[in-house]
Amino acid sequence: MTARHTSPGNGDGRPLGALQRFLAPQARKRPGEMCEMCATDIGDEHSHVVNLENRNLMCTCRPCYLLFTAKGAAGGKFRAVPERFLLDPNFRLSNAQWDELQIPVRVAFFFCNSALDRVVAFYPSPAGATESMLPLGAWQSLVADNPLLTQMEPDVEALLVYGRRDAPFECYIVPIASCYELTGVVKRRWKGFDGGQEAWRDIDAFFAGVREKSHPVSDRSTP
Repeated sequence: MTARHTSPGNGDGRPLGALQRFLAPQARKRPGEMCEMCATDIGDEHSHVVNLENRNLMCTCRPCYLLFTAKGAAGGKFRAVPERFLLDPNFRLSNAQWDELQIPVRVAFFFCNSALDRVVAFYPSPAGATESMLPLGAWQSLVADNPLLTQMEPDVEALLVYGRRDAPFECYIVPIASCYELTGVVKRRWKGFDGGQEAWRDIDAFFAGVREKSHPVSDRSTP
């Protein structure tokens, strides 16, 4: 199966460009050293805010983060990234449904891009985050089976899916920053055609951390 890919974005609101800008080497302080809004020192564990105009993810101190937790703050230019991790133990995603989503590997994330007014799908690859054209009907079918997906916050939360070989899919709602983190892990570690043992060891470790942070909910509950 061949996925269809978009070309990199150029700051016009397309999500792939935002992911590449986030992951590309830049002449800036190491994330975790300084708030990108007020320049206050911050630790490795810190909050994030999305700039919706240029699709950039910003590392922030707690006070700056809290300024943008209310909807419409700063005229809607910035949005705080929620910090919840949700696991639906009853999430319904079959192999046939996965094939309909046209994702060539069993790791991907999906989020609503408000600028495009649609859900977009990405999977980590050695080149970074790669977009897969998401058939609208396949996504609507998934939402119909899993109402929890309607509670994802646009731009700042994502459905993160992992299907280990010969195992059911694990499905989480996570902060968008976690998806960027996973993409970075794959880009740094992937070797050859199948990724290599080191890459998959790190991917398994990443999802073990997500699993530990996640709060189990049913697909009809309100977090």
